[in-house]
Amino acid sequence: MVRQHVRAEVTCDCIIYRRGATQAEKLHSGQREPMTDTLQIHTLVSMPFAENTYIVWRPGRSDALVFDPGLEPDVILQFLRERALQPAAILNTHGHADHIGGNEVLKEAYPDAPLIIGNGDSCMLTDANANLSAPFGLPIVSPPADQLLHEGDTLDFAGIALEVLEIPGHSPGHIVFVHRSAPVLVFGGDVLFRGSVGRSDFPGGSAEMLYQGILAKLFTLPDDTVVYPGHGPVTTTGFEKRTNPYVSERRPNR
Repeated sequence: MVRQHVRAEVTCDCIIYRRGATQAEKLHSGQREPMTDTLQIHTLVSMPFAENTYIVWRPGRSDALVFDPGLEPDVILQFLRERALQPAAILNTHGHADHIGGNEVLKEAYPDAPLIIGNGDSCMLTDANANLSAPFGLPIVSPPADQLLHEGDTLDFAGIALEVLEIPGHSPGHIVFVHRSAPVLVFGGDVLFRGSVGRSDFPGGSAEMLYQGILAKLFTLPDDTVVYPGHGPVTTTGFEKRTNPYVSERRPNR
């Protein structure tokens, strides 16, 4: 879930783009995205929170990664079946309901794909109050995790190597997945958005921890690092360093 976005109107955490949207914004309409460093990355947007699910695979392979399966899992299943892709892992950046809502359906369809989340958010999977779905009157739970992650852990599924960074603040155990390629890719959940950052007013949130994590762990990556966020269009660390009103002014030596 995203703070008010400088390029969008936000209603119930859904981002509605104005006319004249940039190409990066248009990429998040559910169309196939271009290949990046031999990775194919496809975005599926789940309503009602316009949450981005990313399916990532290497061309010529049938195994894939699914990041943050959202509240419309049938759309995810349809895409996987149309492309003859088999999830090698289901990866959650954090435990809020809009990012785990498809876990159960995906695990039922692909029981051998491990469900993976950061250690600090693991309790949210099976607790509808903790994952914020119960207060909305639509309790959602997920199967428990098969693997828990911590800062500095590495993964290698579907021929895609990932490094784990812990950046709490939006949720207590939020993690991001870094693919050290050219350019570096970050599957970042609800940490850093184009022109905005994740909300920090949920239980267990902390604005200071969120800002410090962005500065210390994302803004130290190369400026051409591509960030695939949990909502809205892709961005780069360099663009956010220069323009993001929530964190750019907090950088030292400005």
